[in-house]
Amino acid sequence: MHTNKVSALPFALNDANFLKRLRQAAADSSNIVVVAHAKQRMRERKINLNQVISCLQKGTVSEPAHLTHRGDWKATVTRRCGGDVISVAVVLEKNEHGDYCIVVTVMR
Repeated sequence: MHTNKVSALPFALNDANFLKRLRQAAADSSNIVVVAHAKQRMRERKINLNQVISCLQKGTVSEPAHLTHRGDWKATVTRRCGGDVISVAVVLEKNEHGDYCIVVTVMR
């Protein structure tokens, strides 16, 4: 007997689908939430918000997409921005208005 449990998920668990949803959400910067920890790391590592937004909008997956214990999707995306290679750990969450991005931390 074949069950279709995967079809109940909002999208298949793979990096390409994660990136598609991430880029759609990050296209509007009002959908990007930077938590306090990430803001602190941005200051420490001299990474600005424009670099983070660019990474979310145009980066590639460097740590595979996976489900968190809360049932949200998380991955790390990386991009060269202004001569620096930065990585952003990001969670995709959903509310009544659609997907939004939670920036968990940023790295060089």
